Amino acid sequence: MYYKKGDDNIYPDRLKAGDEIRIIAPSKSMTILSDETIQLAKNKLEELGFVVTFGKNAYKSQEYYDCGTIEERIEDLHDAFKDKNVKAILTAVGGYSTNQLLPYIDYELIKNNPKILCGLSDITALQNVILKNTGLVTFSGVHFINFGMKYGFDMSLDCFKEMFISNEKQLVLPVSDTFSSDKWYSCQDNRTFYDNDGLISINKGSVKGTII
Repeated sequence: MYYKKGDDNIYPDRLKAGDEIRIIAPSKSMTILSDETIQLAKNKLEELGFVVTFGKNAYKSQEYYDCGTIEERIEDLHDAFKDKNVKAILTAVGGYSTNQLLPYIDYELIKNNPKILCGLSDITALQNVILKNTGLVTFSGVHFINFGMKYGFDMSLDCFKEMFISNEKQLVLPVSDTFSSDKWYSCQDNRTFYDNDGLISINKGSVKGTII
């Protein structure tokens, strides 16, 4: 763990070969993912040299909800931070119920066991409250499910490696040549990619600040 000069936030260590990555489901459950997608995602992370483990409640699902109970999801979150072997936590997928967890989080536990937490979409609620209450900087990035993409994942994978493995001090985000907006997990072999015309400047100039 390291601290930036003049910054009270906590920045977790980068990853190295042999490190364990824990997959948890604070929002939708792993049950919505196909076995093929799960295996592809697991294989890609293992090819990078990581050990992949899953929260014991990641596959739980309540009736009417695509997720485990609050108690089950909190247990997996806390276990992932407590486990000294776990160096990074990836969320399985997004959804709509992460906010249910916020009053029950042990923030002291997280502050005393800082590590990478990466996800997006509904997981933003978890990331914002962890930053506010612990100072731990988390990462808006791919879910575990995204590693199960057959096509269109190369750029995200490169950024993942630069952010969490490389010793580069600065990450430059390139502009993708193409994009898609299809439900790729429904049919991986029948996808549509569109040419990307690039970034559009709304107000020209330069700015410096903190992105949250």
